[in-house]
Amino acid sequence: MIELRDLSKVYYLNGQSREVLKPVSMIFPGGRSVGLLGRNGAGKSTLLRMISGNIEPTTGEVIRHGSVSFPVGFAGSFHPELTGAQNTRFVARIYGVDADELVDFAADFAELGRQFHQPIRSYSSGMKARLAFGVSMGIAFDTYLVDEVTAVGDASFKEKSKLLFKDRMRNAGAVMVSHSMTQIREQCDAAVVMEGGQLTWFDDVDEAIACHQRNMRLSSAAGDDDN
Repeated sequence: MIELRDLSKVYYLNGQSREVLKPVSMIFPGGRSVGLLGRNGAGKSTLLRMISGNIEPTTGEVIRHGSVSFPVGFAGSFHPELTGAQNTRFVARIYGVDADELVDFAADFAELGRQFHQPIRSYSSGMKARLAFGVSMGIAFDTYLVDEVTAVGDASFKEKSKLLFKDRMRNAGAVMVSHSMTQIREQCDAAVVMEGGQLTWFDDVDEAIACHQRNMRLSSAAGDDDN
């Protein structure tokens, strides 16, 4: 279970402020796979990074009950000068799992070949995402944070990612960002819509998708380019 207590995030740039998340309190129940929906630039990735502890909120706190993964697909999880294998070993030490087992799992899953032993700075964004997904899924977290990563790769890799994620969800929960409504319907049993710095919980995934799509239409009608 993950608790958000009066959580907010404000960015300041050139004397201007942007409130990405207004103060919000919400519980993400353990064992649920929750889709996180919102327009581009709404702050979904920022919220995932706050939940993981990668960035600090402006106010409030995140209470984590059980282990929570780093945001899968977030390139900042890896050190650019270390190889894929070295980064994987570093993650294993942080989370207290067997490094050799995690290296073997990530190498096999990510299908990077010799590139697995090259510096991360030489990776494409897709390669980083595949490695991040493999490393994360190789650890038995209570909650996985997933950011669009199963959209990476060819059809075979996407199917492999989907099956692995489904297997992990038998014993864990997730917070998932995806622009694929089909994926949200298939893999989530609840959803949260992020709009205007606010979060709205839906137990019915179809209702959440309808709300999100309505927000998208209103934004388009208003001429908001979402940047």
